[in-house]
Amino acid sequence: MAPTDSAARRPPQEIKEKLLEKYPPKVARKRAQQIMINEAQGTTPPEIVANVRTIPGIITMRGCTYAGCKGVIMGPTSDIVNLVHGPIGCSFYAWLTRRNQTDAINDSGANYITYCMSTDMQDSDIIFGGEKKLAAAIREAYDLFHPKAIAVFATCPVGLIGDDIHAVAKRMKEEFGDCNVFAFSCEGYKGVSQSAGHHIANNQVFTHVVGKSETVKTDKFKINLLGEYNIGGDGFEIDRILDKCGIKNISTFSGNATYDKFASANQADLSCVMCHRSINYVADMLETRYGIPWIKVNFIGAAATAKSLRKIAQYFNDAELTARVEAVIAEEMPEVEKVCQEVYPRTAGKTAMLFVGGSRAHHYQELFKEMGMKTLSAGYEFGHRDDYEGRQVLPHIKVDADSRNIEEIEVEPDPLLYKPRKSEEEKAALEKEGLAFKEYEGLNPAMDPGTLVVDDLNQYEAEKLVELLKPDLFCAGIKEKFSIMKMGIPMKQLHSYDSGGPYAGFRGAINFYREIDRLVNSRVFGYIRAPWQENPELSATYVWE
Repeated sequence: MAPTDSAARRPPQEIKEKLLEKYPPKVARKRAQQIMINEAQGTTPPEIVANVRTIPGIITMRGCTYAGCKGVIMGPTSDIVNLVHGPIGCSFYAWLTRRNQTDAINDSGANYITYCMSTDMQDSDIIFGGEKKLAAAIREAYDLFHPKAIAVFATCPVGLIGDDIHAVAKRMKEEFGDCNVFAFSCEGYKGVSQSAGHHIANNQVFTHVVGKSETVKTDKFKINLLGEYNIGGDGFEIDRILDKCGIKNISTFSGNATYDKFASANQADLSCVMCHRSINYVADMLETRYGIPWIKVNFIGAAATAKSLRKIAQYFNDAELTARVEAVIAEEMPEVEKVCQEVYPRTAGKTAMLFVGGSRAHHYQELFKEMGMKTLSAGYEFGHRDDYEGRQVLPHIKVDADSRNIEEIEVEPDPLLYKPRKSEEEKAALEKEGLAFKEYEGLNPAMDPGTLVVDDLNQYEAEKLVELLKPDLFCAGIKEKFSIMKMGIPMKQLHSYDSGGPYAGFRGAINFYREIDRLVNSRVFGYIRAPWQENPELSATYVWE
């Protein structure tokens, strides 16, 4: 369903006004600050309001703090027992919903990712407290599995009744002696979105796990891959390419993660950040405490993957590694280009919208550009201003009450493990050659002038955008999928990929080309009619009539 000429030429200000016209005046003023037209106002770059609470009554696409902590960050870890302290529904909600994949047999021989573990709090626990029940559950998990670590997650009721999960965890750790037990105060209501849960999870992993490995990593070129969650096997494809180049990824946060991989992160020579939002602060802390510099990378898109590999090789400044990277790119690219050329005549000129968490709304534009597709509008579920406008705005972001809920760790150089991987002179020389450290330009520069950037898009605005601009493809999460498809628009789920993937790296690009080709050129969506389209007026009767 290609956009009509009138839709394509519709002024962005008119589209923005259409999105806001149904809101009460006060709500419209708030939402207007989160809907940005991507063009400078005179000499002033565009600015967006982000990381603020969703307005009550609006059906948001966001998840809660607990979902970000347990589901996103700790969900992909295989040999840490994840125990949810709360009602069973919370644990069930976060159980295998993101299609995280792990090796069948990891380093420890254990894999608990398929288990759903909960204290199953009942009414009596809410009234009388659940600490004894939590301690019993931790002991049961230890007796059953004898894991290296047990992670405890607080849900909303736990925060409301005041169970001290950290004290229980500390006591059980001391009792076991050979099992690291730690907890996360990640009550769902705690932050404005799942972004708060990412921060809470990463802080605790950094505090209780990183630097605790007794295994010395001796590989020549060692990196951490931060903000990659192995959805649909993305991490497997990235590791395949890195291994082929001779680069060892010793720790992924958190795709296909293990306790030892987390614990070994301090031994890397470089941190590579994929999802800037969920983990940039971990990269900063690793640099401060252990001396590991970080760069921004993107393995979504064939050209982006090649660029990221070259950046890593440039950092290590090794002629043999550089030659190997170029050989791998030369070997992998012909098949990618062949498939791209095959689909290009059918995908060029098509349009897409991307409203995805993390950096995906930015990264996936690389793949669409390779296919000749245009992104009409994009935004994040849980982005902050720096994710849109770049890290240069960080000093100007005001800390509000919600942000103060999230603990900020004070990090100092480790007296034993701190070792600068590059001197300031070496880093300056690399920057002079074009390698940027601690740099992220954000989403906005990737968007065409005049396009709409929308933070925390909601159900009403999603349907209105589709109605006004009629994209050929809409990319978002599972909650939006079926309502968009009922409007006759193909919908690609980019949070957990439905049954697809991987889409990262070279082979992932091939998978993506073919899948998007099938979606945007399928006729089936043109035949879809929602019930309210066939029968605009619905009637009902009471059961007793």
